[in-house]
Amino acid sequence: MTKERTQVGREVERALGEVLAHVRGEADLPCRIVDDPAAEHILAIRKRMKLSRRKFADRFGLDARAVQDWEQGRRVPDRAARVLLTVIDRDPEAVVRVLGE
Repeated sequence: MTKERTQVGREVERALGEVLAHVRGEADLPCRIVDDPAAEHILAIRKRMKLSRRKFADRFGLDARAVQDWEQGRRVPDRAARVLLTVIDRDPEAVVRVLGE
């Protein structure tokens, strides 16, 4: 075992220092908040497009059961699904174009 700190160790130590400074209120950390994953918001996106759950799921490559669970509040979309839902909300045709390629 070596007593020298590695580059990775120094990076972890620096990152932990940033987190502690943030927790103490001494520093702001950059963050990106993905749109609201609330059931009502997801339902509103689909309703605005006038699509059934099945058609919404098929159009955007989602699982219809997952969409149903999200809309009924039984599950919360994971981070990747929230990002996709944000893009669908803002520019649905971009998703359709990419999935069609």
